[in-house]
Amino acid sequence: MEWIRRLLGGGVPEVLTEAMDREEHVVGHAATADGGYVAVTHLGLWVPDGGGVRRIGWHLISKAAWAAGTLTVTEAEESGRAGAAVLLTDRSPVRFELERPGTLPKLIRQRVDGSIRSRYHKELAGGGAWFVVRKVPGRDGVVLQVRADPGTDPEVVTAIAREAAAGMSDPRT
Repeated sequence: MEWIRRLLGGGVPEVLTEAMDREEHVVGHAATADGGYVAVTHLGLWVPDGGGVRRIGWHLISKAAWAAGTLTVTEAEESGRAGAAVLLTDRSPVRFELERPGTLPKLIRQRVDGSIRSRYHKELAGGGAWFVVRKVPGRDGVVLQVRADPGTDPEVVTAIAREAAAGMSDPRT
């Protein structure tokens, strides 16, 4: 029976199951080279955090890349609001070297891409901004997220984001 466990992998590590909500189910997981775990559920990506794990909602992953055995995740944080729009700022990317990734990179890509309903980059003086309509896991509807490029005037981005969000909720548009 040990060979079956090695072939198929063991169960979900306790550190993950203890942290997850009752309705969450792991679709895939992998150990990191430093002893942590990365896991995929319908609500988000679980990543190592200190001695435990934490979930990043799919709607807050700006970028996830896989190369040379390393998963690189750029997480966004909500830095403000402009009407119904959420303003985002990217955190520094974090990297996880995965022991045996299996289908994990593919599952992550599918869920990040699946959370995006539409996206548009608007050129502005000094840079630009991404306007992304996303589904938030576990909630009905969508949210407009706006991420300014470095060097772009935040007041201009906020004004345009507010106007775009108002246009989304106006039934005449």
